[in-house]
Amino acid sequence: MAAFLKKLWETISFPWNYFKKQSPLASFITGRIATMAALLFLLGLAMFALMELAPGDIVDQMMTQQIASSMNSTSVSPSQISKDNSFTTDQGQQLRKELGLDKPFYAQYMDWLKRVFINHDLGISLISRTPVSFLILSRLKNSIVLNLISLVFITSFSFLLGVYFSSKAGTRTDVAATFFALFFHAFPGILILILLQLFASITGFFPVTGYPNFPFSENPLKFSFSYVHHIFLPLLASFLGGVGGTMRMIRSTMLDQMGLPYIMALRSRGICERRIHLNHAFKNTLNPYITGSANLLASLFSGSLILEIIFSYPGIGRLMYEAVTQQDVNLVLANSMFVSALVLAGMIISDITLAIVDPRIRYK
Repeated sequence: MAAFLKKLWETISFPWNYFKKQSPLASFITGRIATMAALLFLLGLAMFALMELAPGDIVDQMMTQQIASSMNSTSVSPSQISKDNSFTTDQGQQLRKELGLDKPFYAQYMDWLKRVFINHDLGISLISRTPVSFLILSRLKNSIVLNLISLVFITSFSFLLGVYFSSKAGTRTDVAATFFALFFHAFPGILILILLQLFASITGFFPVTGYPNFPFSENPLKFSFSYVHHIFLPLLASFLGGVGGTMRMIRSTMLDQMGLPYIMALRSRGICERRIHLNHAFKNTLNPYITGSANLLASLFSGSLILEIIFSYPGIGRLMYEAVTQQDVNLVLANSMFVSALVLAGMIISDITLAIVDPRIRYK
């Protein structure tokens, strides 16, 4: 029996092993994409299960708002309130049936997957009755701009500071820089956001919100300057939260490289320290950074949730917060899946880039 199962597995896995031998890099990418698809499937199932476990649902909220508005608008007797409640409950049951909320969470998830892959439709927001795809795309560009600018600044300054302070290892300047890097890396990000918000409120130098209050089409040049003014503090918060850990990683990698035998061989040949740092040791710091950049991008997107709430920035994180508080199942699931797909795609791109940059792992 064991021999039969082994032979069966070899037969089933033969096409994949052949493909892997013929095109190692393509098989590497295919495996990563398959892993990404499996993770997204499990994530969606977990999101539906968590929404099912949450007390109440969106229909309960609608019923509560309807009863509260009817009681505030007119003075009704207790008997009339009871009748209204009974009528509203019947309506709620009918509405749950229409929205599919009366089904188990796994059945709702299967219906959602069918609608997405067969009809190419993410559904309609249960609150605003607006297409979910429109809501996500209208907010996604703001989050991408904010996080990409943050990533560029964090990367640029981390490499500059990391390489510079690795050449000053052991000096007072290096000790002070390492202390501040550890301080900002360990400092709670939400406190940085609150302190910057208080600074903007007290001084008035910067807006307390992170986005201009007029559209780009009204005055593009004025919007651009206003956007930079509004986004400065959110960018500063992201920068302070990410530069410390990244700079320390690059500094440590540079110091490790400077102690390797090939660096000693270069020094024995009379090559200057500046050339050794920039032309040789610096290149070998790219591998750890490429691997860590995916985690950095994921932390930026996850951290943008609190940032966008505090600074009222109209991004994907704030949209997620609004959807969760209103228990808008369609919007919560589509939003979480979309962001997770972006983060996982970033990780796949970093793996591919690492395989291209470092030939030693290209075919592993």
